[in-house]
Amino acid sequence: MIKLIVGNKGSGKTKVLLNMCKEACDVSKGNVVFIEKGNKLIYDVDRRARLIDIEDYAIKGFDAFYGFVAGICAGNYDVTDICIDSTLKIGGRDYEELGKFLDKIGKLADFTNTHIVFTVSCGMSELPKDIKAEFVAH
Repeated sequence: MIKLIVGNKGSGKTKVLLNMCKEACDVSKGNVVFIEKGNKLIYDVDRRARLIDIEDYAIKGFDAFYGFVAGICAGNYDVTDICIDSTLKIGGRDYEELGKFLDKIGKLADFTNTHIVFTVSCGMSELPKDIKAEFVAH
């Protein structure tokens, strides 16, 4: 299952994601992964979660981003939750490509039984109408 936290810059999406990460760490019987761009959250992410700075892996574009997330799921069957901050900074601002990416990630999440949550910095009206995800109010 995938969830999206959508809002404009400065609307509190990252704080909501950090709280969701902590809650996942509290109940998970496996591993929780937090992916960010840069290392600005190094002291904010729950210490029980594995923090990954995606810049260390030179990931750019939604195809590479999908491969990276799929690799995390394939490499460790115990990953129960993945929290991803700054989705558009990693993949780009092409909303049609974002829609295709989320379709593929949704199938991956269902197949691996992984909960994946993204922050997306834009207005709801900018997103493609056919996105199949649960939206988190914040």
